[in-house]
Amino acid sequence: MLGVELSPLRRSLLELLRSPASATQLAAVLDLPRQRVNYHVRALEQAGLVELVEQRQRRGCVERVLRAKPGREIAADVQDQFAATHLVSVAEDTARDVERMSTAAADAGKRLLTFTVETTVRFGAPGDVHEFTSDLAEAVRQIALKYDTESGRPYRVVALGHPGVADE
Repeated sequence: MLGVELSPLRRSLLELLRSPASATQLAAVLDLPRQRVNYHVRALEQAGLVELVEQRQRRGCVERVLRAKPGREIAADVQDQFAATHLVSVAEDTARDVERMSTAAADAGKRLLTFTVETTVRFGAPGDVHEFTSDLAEAVRQIALKYDTESGRPYRVVALGHPGVADE
């Protein structure tokens, strides 16, 4: 496993770096601070996912132009780690947001209206997980279209999936 967490930003950077670019150029495309982009680009470089193509003088500084290493596919274990890391991040964000809103609602003497949908699915083959995910995404999209209104109160709906823990 590579020693780099492939966050959504780092995956975007890898995608953009299919063509050579500097951190300054990437920052402009992503509308992010150059320092933040440079930090993530250096992590990708240290992990061996990107390489230096050129160095050039720019306004008294050396601009480094990099690209994703040709022919280098992201290993399945890195993709799996990205997915697991992203799932945990979404769950943490959700827990933090709900805790904050729940406290605010209680302080105001109100209830926080939430809902949870939970089930267990036993997939017969590994490919079934991908098909299920596509079907679920389409079903949620259709339901969201039915109920979504411009003037309505926004709700965040999160669907997470992970292998179940064996009964002890």
